[in-house]
Amino acid sequence: MNRSIVFLGLAFLACVGEAAENSSSVARARTTLEQWVQTRQLISRTRADWQADKETLEQTTQLYERELRNVAEQMGRVSTNHAQVDFERDQALHQQSELTNATETIKFLVAGLETRLKALAPSFPPPLTDKLQPLLQRLPADSAATRASGLERIQNLVGILNEVDKFNAAITVVSEVQKNPAGAEVQVETLYLGLAQAYFVDKAGEYAGVGTPTAQGWQWTEQKELAGRIQESLAMYKNAKPAAFVSLPVRIH
Repeated sequence: MNRSIVFLGLAFLACVGEAAENSSSVARARTTLEQWVQTRQLISRTRADWQADKETLEQTTQLYERELRNVAEQMGRVSTNHAQVDFERDQALHQQSELTNATETIKFLVAGLETRLKALAPSFPPPLTDKLQPLLQRLPADSAATRASGLERIQNLVGILNEVDKFNAAITVVSEVQKNPAGAEVQVETLYLGLAQAYFVDKAGEYAGVGTPTAQGWQWTEQKELAGRIQESLAMYKNAKPAAFVSLPVRIH
């Protein structure tokens, strides 16, 4: 409250009191002045309270503004995360589609290889067929209806092709039984040149000939005149004789 106003008010009361203390007008003036002073005090208190409330409101407003900024930032991050999730989901769906297409392509190729191998199997040399029998039995009768997984089928094909390639790249000698033209069983040694040609001879050199693959199996043709040369080739294979040139017939398929 302004002190000058208070002092003026008090001086006024003193003067009025001295001039006509008992006057009714002076009493009303005193009452009016007291009410005026009280009003000024009320205004002063109200202003002070308002100032305090204003500071509180400003602090509260700042707090809410910070909260709003935080919420906006969080919403922005959520929006970004949603966009990232959508992007990653689209990528995953695209990859899944590519894998599905690749799987179908692989199934088609595997089915084709299985069909070709089943068709070629009768023309494999008997020793190779015996070795491959467990793998050949795994080839599905119907490639479209098999329950075997793609990986199992591929592994089986790779196993067969590896053995076929290994046999084709080598000379193989085996002891086996054949029937001569008279129908008698004869123990012979057979020398296979890969998958394409074979020569056989018995121990006495009386039964000899050539073997070639066909779609129904191997065909054995007696050529007794080759007995000596086949025995010589077998001896060189076993290191029983020095290496030398031996002429034997070869059938080109």
